[in-house]
Amino acid sequence: MLTSLSIKNYALIDSLQVDFNNGFSIITGETGAGKSILLGGLSLILGKRADLSSLKDDTKKCIIEAVFNITDYKLQSLFETEDLDYETHTIIRREILPSGKSRAFVNDSPVNLNSLQILGERLIDIHSQHQTLQIVSNDFQFQVIDALANNEEQLEHYSEELKHYKILQKELKELVNFQSEAIKEQDYNTFLLNELTEANLIEGELELLEQEYETLNNVEDIKESLSESYQLFSDEQIGVITTLTTLKNNFQKLSIISSKYEDLHNRINSSLIDLDDIFSEIYLLQDSLEADPNRLEEVNSKLQILNNLLHKHACREVSELIIIRDALVEKVSVAQNLDETIHKNELAISEKELILNKLSQEIHKKRSKAIPKLKGQLEVIIADLGMPNAQFKIDVSLGETYFSNGKDVLSFLFSANKGGNFNELKKAASGGELSRIMLAIKSILSNYMQLPTIMFDEIDTGVSGEISNKMADIMLHMSKSMQVFSITHLPQIAAKGHSHFRVYKEDIEGFTTTKLVKLDYDERIVEIAQMLGGTNISSSAIAHAKELLN
Repeated sequence: MLTSLSIKNYALIDSLQVDFNNGFSIITGETGAGKSILLGGLSLILGKRADLSSLKDDTKKCIIEAVFNITDYKLQSLFETEDLDYETHTIIRREILPSGKSRAFVNDSPVNLNSLQILGERLIDIHSQHQTLQIVSNDFQFQVIDALANNEEQLEHYSEELKHYKILQKELKELVNFQSEAIKEQDYNTFLLNELTEANLIEGELELLEQEYETLNNVEDIKESLSESYQLFSDEQIGVITTLTTLKNNFQKLSIISSKYEDLHNRINSSLIDLDDIFSEIYLLQDSLEADPNRLEEVNSKLQILNNLLHKHACREVSELIIIRDALVEKVSVAQNLDETIHKNELAISEKELILNKLSQEIHKKRSKAIPKLKGQLEVIIADLGMPNAQFKIDVSLGETYFSNGKDVLSFLFSANKGGNFNELKKAASGGELSRIMLAIKSILSNYMQLPTIMFDEIDTGVSGEISNKMADIMLHMSKSMQVFSITHLPQIAAKGHSHFRVYKEDIEGFTTTKLVKLDYDERIVEIAQMLGGTNISSSAIAHAKELLN
């Protein structure tokens, strides 16, 4: 419920601060006194776009702040979804700066207008004769029926299952599209994979093959060099080993004579050992080296295959080809297993459809059972509101489509006159009739669900005194379970309120200002008497006003 409202520097309002109670509150005032200004300020709290022309003094910012007690509204999940701090007494503040910029805050946290609108819809419902489009909407009509049918649990379950169903459908569509593309690419991918698989790719193999090719391709030159080297080592007259052995023996003799030659002897001996090892390795290399034309051709062929693959796939290393090969294995494997995956997905969709169909049936049965009750209550209430011959024809039938709230197709028809044709509400009912039907529906809903604060803006325009009494009784009854405001020109309605506020204009230092004041009992008598008889209040008007209040 709205517990307080503060408005500063908005339209004709300098500064306004008012507290509200639960129950039925009345707002009255002469035409042009500023009741629409009050609603305009409240609309900004609910997320309406700001207009710089709304500033009374365009050198100062406009601040509108409302405090709501939301203890019974079950809005914790909404606050969590919108990433807002939940407080049972929630403060919404809207600021319009002289620059034209607008800011909004919920419990001192900045919010965008979309979040403010989502929250605002759950806090206040402003309803006038010109705002009856909601009643002709299919979603709203279902909401009314489902409230009476107590379908909340089934609809939540259905909504959750439908979400998963749509995910599965999306996955199936993607799989089918992927399969279609995969079939086109399957032959080519398989060819590429076979080509890479047959190449028997080994990381680092290219460098080894290139070395082996160079060796095999130059085997005669290598053999000649090794043979010559071997001769240089092994010649008995001038061979390196023979010469170094002689050198070693000479210094061995000298080291016996003097220790100063011992170091040279040791170094020569160490060199002889190394050279002897080199000599043995040259011998082994020479012995193992053979021309192998077949192997040369084989290596050359493998190198050509690898180089062609590297060029074809724009790679520099065999390791990159291996990555491509593994990816192709995955693609070909996925494409080959798509039929099975699609089949599993189709089975999952069929299972979801069984669940959704069962839930839809349950929702349909409860709706069908609730409709006669809704129809009966509506016709009784609108008969009291001056439409004794009005009738409703409401029906739900199960269709094939999974809608957001079941599979039902709704027919919500209305006839205002006896023997008249039934038609859709927007075609069959006038603005005044729609307004009274909306009042009837909201009064019924208030018995079955926690509604937000509702503000009726002159919905009693053009109705008689007797009907206005009935409208007042309905709003008074609604106020037992929710907060109700009525902006009215009718004394019969004004007298039924628990609280009464008056909007008026006042000229202060050459400027017109709109003010709002709560009336006490005596002030209410005067206000209602003026509503009955005008500014010149007669004793009979006073008496009538007291009678209405009592």
